[in-house]
Amino acid sequence: MGLMLLWANDFHAVFWVAVIPAFLCVALLIFGIREPTRPASAVRTNPISRVNLRRLGSGYWWVVGIGAVFTLARFSEAFLVLRAQQGGLGLAWTPLVLIGMNLIYAACAYPFGRLADRISHTTLLAWGLALLMVADALLAYSNQWGWVWAGISMWGLHMAMTQGLLATMVADTAPDDLRGTAYGFFNLMSGLAMLVASALAGLLWDQWGASYTFVAGMVFSALALVLLRLRPALGNPA
Repeated sequence: MGLMLLWANDFHAVFWVAVIPAFLCVALLIFGIREPTRPASAVRTNPISRVNLRRLGSGYWWVVGIGAVFTLARFSEAFLVLRAQQGGLGLAWTPLVLIGMNLIYAACAYPFGRLADRISHTTLLAWGLALLMVADALLAYSNQWGWVWAGISMWGLHMAMTQGLLATMVADTAPDDLRGTAYGFFNLMSGLAMLVASALAGLLWDQWGASYTFVAGMVFSALALVLLRLRPALGNPA
């Protein structure tokens, strides 16, 4: 925000500054990280095979399906920024949207993480989906600042409640020796779902308006909630 205000909203200059830490990250990967030495006797197998995919089991594939639908409901946070701009937020101040959301996320993540150790993951994920529906409803209702910031706050709260739960469920339902493969397929499906969700959100926004984008998010959240209720045994026991 400081650079945007200093350089009169010059995006090019801000992104050139962002290149610096990006190069530092790459340099750390190249010069600072060393892979552990693998013993010569280690057996290398291809985990992507029909036998291994069958070993992942139905519980795992339920998690993948619910995660994909959940991701359809949780499209890119860029749409939160656009909604705030509709309410009159200045261009240089738009990072406040993500700052506010992440402050709530950071403040609530630890207590919800401790709660996840005590109660059913399915129950906590269901409450997170309900919060996402509330956030979408607030954002769909109005672009006035009060409604928008309330929606953004609920969005951050739902992230604190749900982030990492599905990954934990993957670990709970996948064999120990196939967890890398399990996470790979889960992230593949989640990435594809995010691509579809953001494209659909943008289409709805352009064709019918912002409210329809957030209403669609509510619909997908409700669908994910139904799928979660159909498979109540996911996650740790209550």
